[in-house]
Amino acid sequence: MNNGFAWAILIVAGACEIIWAVGLKYSDGFSRLWPSTGTLLAMILSVVLLGLSLKSLPLGTAYAVWTGIGAVGTAVCGILLFGEVRSTARLLCIAMIVAGIVGLKLVTSADD
Repeated sequence: MNNGFAWAILIVAGACEIIWAVGLKYSDGFSRLWPSTGTLLAMILSVVLLGLSLKSLPLGTAYAVWTGIGAVGTAVCGILLFGEVRSTARLLCIAMIVAGIVGLKLVTSADD
């Protein structure tokens, strides 16, 4: 698998992580069938896709990017969907995570 495809798979894996994290909120502690089912499917797909991306990408980079996508996406969804705090400090911290993800991508591409 080429690195471009591996990065695309990793991004989709990160998106699935956002879906399952948000799904946890909607599942109400796994007490609602369909949100719980969707959450479990997104969890499985997220980890499977992460594993596939690891065929070509370094473990540390892929895992950090995967969790970073999940953290940023989940924090943004929390703000947009659930009215969580939208302070300047919080947005700055989210921006720093994004900068770290981009930096890891750029450094990893340069190492190839």
